[in-house]
Amino acid sequence: MTRHRLTITLKEEVLRRVDGSIDGSRIRNRSHAIEYLLSKTLIPKVSQAIILAGGQGVRLRPLTYEIPKALIPVRGRPLVEYTIDLLKEAGIHDIIFAIGHLGNKIREQIGDGTRLGVKVTYSEEKRLLGTARAIQNAKHLLKDKPFMVINGDVLAEINLVDLIEFHDQSKSLGTIAVSSVRNTEGFGIVFLRGGKIVKFLNQTLPEEFSTQLINAGFYIFNPQIFAHIPTKGIVHLHELFPALAQKGELAGFMFEGPWFDISTPKNYEQALSFVKKIKISNKKTGDFHPRLFVLRNQKSFYAFGLAMLTTSSRPSSS
Repeated sequence: MTRHRLTITLKEEVLRRVDGSIDGSRIRNRSHAIEYLLSKTLIPKVSQAIILAGGQGVRLRPLTYEIPKALIPVRGRPLVEYTIDLLKEAGIHDIIFAIGHLGNKIREQIGDGTRLGVKVTYSEEKRLLGTARAIQNAKHLLKDKPFMVINGDVLAEINLVDLIEFHDQSKSLGTIAVSSVRNTEGFGIVFLRGGKIVKFLNQTLPEEFSTQLINAGFYIFNPQIFAHIPTKGIVHLHELFPALAQKGELAGFMFEGPWFDISTPKNYEQALSFVKKIKISNKKTGDFHPRLFVLRNQKSFYAFGLAMLTTSSRPSSS
């Protein structure tokens, strides 16, 4: 990405506000702050996002018999509320929840989004569609412009404004946020050449290949993506990506922030252990009623305090 050196004059009050946005990590210095603030204002905005929250959470059972993955508590808040915070920071306030399994509980907790400062609508699948068909099912709620898609079971520190800018400049049909992990087993594996994804694998990494880059579950798609989604059957996004990568239609946005895929008890345990390293807010947004579930596998027990969450705006049952 080519950058040009400029000399500008700013009012002292404006400069104070610019400096106030510097946090040393996401925004590193004054120059980066000015670029960030200008980009947030001037780049073609992505104004809508779909949160994929319809999965059955099979690998997290028995937790997900009672609560959908999107509502699993992290530091006293439902997981998905951290995703909503990220979207708000990027200026995205129009959010569509693609729901299915226990979707009524997501509706009860999130509502129309007013409490969280966003507008929320719902696209409900009556039968299992897969992540790609779930997006297709929500097409009628989308504007004819690029939109963001986020897996409902991820927790990450990622700059979505940078992701939007990267997608806009890549001129690709879709952009996938890419993270690095030690063990790629169970993840979609990404091979990058510059900013382009040249190969995408949905299998254990063959010995002749070497990469630690994986699909992090944050995407931006142009509306033309719908031409690539079959209209029947169960179809997942990761099933589309190998062919799209081969055609040169996908870009890969690398980010270095902490990232957790909360899809198994082990991953959830790791997220809870390391969550203090993620710079996320700890706002109290509802009453927290813990329940204890004990998960047993072949070697050990995992105990997690889960929650049936209610908001302060919900009428009392008394």
